[in-house]
Amino acid sequence: MVPLTLKVSQRGVITLPKRLRDTYSIKPGQILTLIDLGGVFVLTPTRLQVDELANKIKDELQKRGMSLESMLQVLRDEN
Repeated sequence: MVPLTLKVSQRGVITLPKRLRDTYSIKPGQILTLIDLGGVFVLTPTRLQVDELANKIKDELQKRGMSLESMLQVLRDEN
């Protein structure tokens, strides 16, 4: 997975690269869901139940012996 760099326009518009739009069949006007995990953004082309996603993330972190806070701290330290 290669990180992508996106630019925010003056009006706050972000353009998703064509490769992502094609891969996930994202069409103009489609509704996306953005979840802010303390400065880490999760963007999905489908509507998700926030609680369901949060539980999945929590379960996966617990399997790895981590907490959400420890994961976010690692991500912050990387920057």
